[in-house]
Amino acid sequence: MRKYEDSYQHKGLRKKLMDLLREKGISDENVLQAMNNIPRHYFLDSAFDKIAYEDRAFPISEGQTISQPYTVAYQTQLLQVKPNDKILEIGTGSIYQATVLAEMGAKVFTIERHKKLFEKRRNSF
Repeated sequence: MRKYEDSYQHKGLRKKLMDLLREKGISDENVLQAMNNIPRHYFLDSAFDKIAYEDRAFPISEGQTISQPYTVAYQTQLLQVKPNDKILEIGTGSIYQATVLAEMGAKVFTIERHKKLFEKRRNSF
């Protein structure tokens, strides 16, 4: 089992990523705060710990990727999420997007079609 640690370095890298997302036009502070609260490196293989906060997608398995942070921020901003909104996500993947939505107070229902991804994430957090 992987030990999860959210170091000061990770937190600093997340802050830099939030600044970059602001520069790219993400203006919803609720989205940025939710993403800043969530350690993205928890959703990736430990080999990606040092680069987990780059604004790019990374492979997770089954030919799938964890989405680029800008993509997650942009589509979440478009949703205009309010607490207790019910959201159905098709394609759980790494579960990062669902976690961002839940952090914003949404009730998230998610389904994954790749059994190996489902099994990997079922008891992750």
